[in-house]
Amino acid sequence: MQRFRRIRVFSLLLLLVLFVSVTKAQEVDIKNLNQSIPMNPKVKIGTLPNGLKYYIQKNAKPEKRVELRLVVNAGSLQEDDDQLGIAHFVEHMCFNGTKNFKKNELVNYLQSVGVKFGAHLNAYTSFDETVYILPIPSDKQDILDKGFQILEDWAHNVSFEGEEIDKERGVVIEEWRTGLGAQQRIRDKTFPVIFKGSRYAERLPIGKVEILQNFKHDAARRFYRDWYRPDLMAVMVVGDIDPVEMEAKIKEHFSRLVPVEKPRERKNAEIPDHKETLVVTATDKEANFTQMQIIFKQPAERTLTYADARRDLLYQLFSGMLNLRLREISQKADPPYNFASAGYGGFLRTKNAYTLFSSTSEKKVELALKTILAENKRVIDNGFTSGELENYKKQLLNFYESDYNDRDKTESSRYIGGYVQSFLSGDPSSSIEWDYEFVSKVLPTIKVEEINPLIKKWVKDENLVIAITGPEKDELKAVTEGNIRNLLKEASELKTEAYAFKEIAQPLMASTPTAGKVTKETNIEALGATEFVLSNGIKVAIKSTDFKNDEIRMSAFSFGGSSLVEEADDFSAQFASQIVNSSGLANFSPIDLQKVLSGKNVFVAPYINRNSEGFFGSSSPKDFETMLQLTNLYFTAPRKSKEDFDSLMVKFKTILANLFANPESFYSRQLGVLLAQDNARAKALAGFGPDDLEKINLDSVYKIYQDRFADASDFNFIFVGNIDAKTAKPLLETYLGSLPAKNRTESYKDLGVRPPKGVIEKEIKKGKDPKSIVTMIFANDLADKKDERFIRSLAQGLSIKLIENLREEKGGVYGTSANAGIEKYPHPSASISIRFTCSPDNVQKLVNAAYEEIKKVQENGFSSEDLNKIKEAQRRDLERNQKENFYWVNLLQSVYQDKEDPQELTQANFSKKIEELSSEKLKEIAQKYMKLDNRVIFTMNPEQ
Repeated sequence: MQRFRRIRVFSLLLLLVLFVSVTKAQEVDIKNLNQSIPMNPKVKIGTLPNGLKYYIQKNAKPEKRVELRLVVNAGSLQEDDDQLGIAHFVEHMCFNGTKNFKKNELVNYLQSVGVKFGAHLNAYTSFDETVYILPIPSDKQDILDKGFQILEDWAHNVSFEGEEIDKERGVVIEEWRTGLGAQQRIRDKTFPVIFKGSRYAERLPIGKVEILQNFKHDAARRFYRDWYRPDLMAVMVVGDIDPVEMEAKIKEHFSRLVPVEKPRERKNAEIPDHKETLVVTATDKEANFTQMQIIFKQPAERTLTYADARRDLLYQLFSGMLNLRLREISQKADPPYNFASAGYGGFLRTKNAYTLFSSTSEKKVELALKTILAENKRVIDNGFTSGELENYKKQLLNFYESDYNDRDKTESSRYIGGYVQSFLSGDPSSSIEWDYEFVSKVLPTIKVEEINPLIKKWVKDENLVIAITGPEKDELKAVTEGNIRNLLKEASELKTEAYAFKEIAQPLMASTPTAGKVTKETNIEALGATEFVLSNGIKVAIKSTDFKNDEIRMSAFSFGGSSLVEEADDFSAQFASQIVNSSGLANFSPIDLQKVLSGKNVFVAPYINRNSEGFFGSSSPKDFETMLQLTNLYFTAPRKSKEDFDSLMVKFKTILANLFANPESFYSRQLGVLLAQDNARAKALAGFGPDDLEKINLDSVYKIYQDRFADASDFNFIFVGNIDAKTAKPLLETYLGSLPAKNRTESYKDLGVRPPKGVIEKEIKKGKDPKSIVTMIFANDLADKKDERFIRSLAQGLSIKLIENLREEKGGVYGTSANAGIEKYPHPSASISIRFTCSPDNVQKLVNAAYEEIKKVQENGFSSEDLNKIKEAQRRDLERNQKENFYWVNLLQSVYQDKEDPQELTQANFSKKIEELSSEKLKEIAQKYMKLDNRVIFTMNPEQ
């Protein structure tokens, strides 16, 4: 049951979210909690005589697609001492030659049917498992046949040719290289303490580079023989398919796998208990954030029965309520931390954990630790209040209700993800229907008295680890183990006062505004949309779809943006929307606003960018009116709060203080400065640093924000989703039609930002790892807006060729791609950029190889095979995008923002343009937009 453990737990430097689902469509009787949680009845589960397990489910979202998985219940923990990194290496080899797909044939074939390498086709290796991900079209029998043959080949037909093993070493080593840096060095110091006495500390999936460089070929073959075997495998098929046919295919292909006569025992890696508290601090010159974890390790728990599911709900409620308290502290004018969170749930396969996490300034580590421990102690002493519980119950129920409302529109990838975890854990993956019914019935029965004792079970002296990491600063070095132990002791003896929960009884809007009127209604027939013009000038486009039952997406814009403010106010303008958005609304503080919106599925955020201002938003149909109310208030009643402003500035300063100690952050900043050339405003923002925060003025922020949203007459709103134009009309008249209109005539201002011209080659030195980063940029004026789609197609095709050359042939990179960037305002421009990480010794060789591919396209265009890959990927993308609300939001926005002809945006017209795409045209575009005498080559090499 995976959705019940939607609880945040933190590993060393990142937040881990474990989804434990509960699923089944049937009547739920909660009187008997000893019942077993039922598996989703929509999935067919079976086991072949050789031990391989399979899961099959018909699901038509997305249409004409099927998700295939091969799951191997073995990962880096199963490696022998001479195999560190080989589990992951074997995963790579599955793409480098099998019995039925020779070197490169597998990827080439999948690209030819519209499957993108990396974006779609992928795999991952972790400590405990290896999972192969293959989403393919399901509307052609030959593609389905090939898909199953690929899965079978991965399972037992990988070639492991010596030459290919040696060639792949370079790619895997480059993947290892991309992971080098402060986080890796900190991890190497902290994992042996966090996972003390366990193989988790010494079996990171990426392995050791000396082994990757030198292992004997048989080490990879041996791992494959030992662990890729049917009793440790599952095959999963979820999508727009015939389940009977799929079961026959699974039996046909996977019955061929032969069981191992004397299989090696697969053991889980236990994390030993420890009586003493373990403390580790790790600093690094290139670390840019200070983080702290307090980990109370707990025994692993299964979720098999109704009682277990109810227990997990208690955990969710506990974590959610404590997180709201921690968030409230972060809103103070001078908060002790930027962010803090707490959660109980899965830690690794053999352990659970109650974890407290914070990100703070190195100057406030002890204060942050003291504050979090004090809040923890407050819960121990006084527990939560019934008001907090009822508030968070509404939020939690809303999550399950939204899931339930969209149960027939759930993506296949969501289902199959649950089955992967079910196979690996042995816990059931229940249905969305069962989840919702169970939660709806159980939540009202949960009392705060059941939740409050949990923390006393978790918080003990044994199995406690505290890890503090960050930049190599004197303040952090001064945080000794003795200091930490003293703070723990002080917290245990602290006498705390009970938390006072503030009830909010006010409605979001005190009164209903005086409505305007729809003065004109027009059908945008080509796109199946309706346009309203309101009496204050606002234009509203509405497209009703059935892609999601519980989703309405909103977008709004008006030209102007920060380009209209004076240079002295530029920083205030750039941060205005963030400041307003973090300050609550009307008379509601951010915390109070959260309470008012508790139980609602709604989101609205204003933005001000360089050339426009507007909103992003989404809601369920039932909360559509609330979305409009929020939008109205962001126009008419933004909340100005010195405390919230100061709090945000402190957080920004903390983030920026060490941000550019990280070489990659520094590199990105310097690239921005380089591309800004001599434009003062662009250059200032590209090189934005901690001192620039002083240029942000609270009064200027609100003056700019209020000016940008003072006149609604030139705004265009777009709503797409489960919305009816007729029903929405009176609400739009009330909340948008009532907005102020000054009927100003304005647009953005051209600040003179232009792409650089000529040849610019620059190198910087930063960092101590043997790692270089290269960015190649070809930027030009956009001569014709019709070139945009060709430029994107060129980048798509060039990405294919770069991977073939730089990765597969030369083994010089792990990943690379060409990306198209189009700027339409204020001056149309286009760029194609190529980026990769590599060994410093290979920089020039790989740059030359990229030039080779560019020249080939300029001279010969693309081969018919490669052109077909581009076209098929676009056909499949179009097919899928037509069923997504966000796609239609963007299309309708282009009608208003870019003055596109709706007739040009139809599926038929896009399909026609795909078919008309030619090698000759892409050759012309490459010559036009990738001139070698107009380029930027920006390289970062290590300092040593």
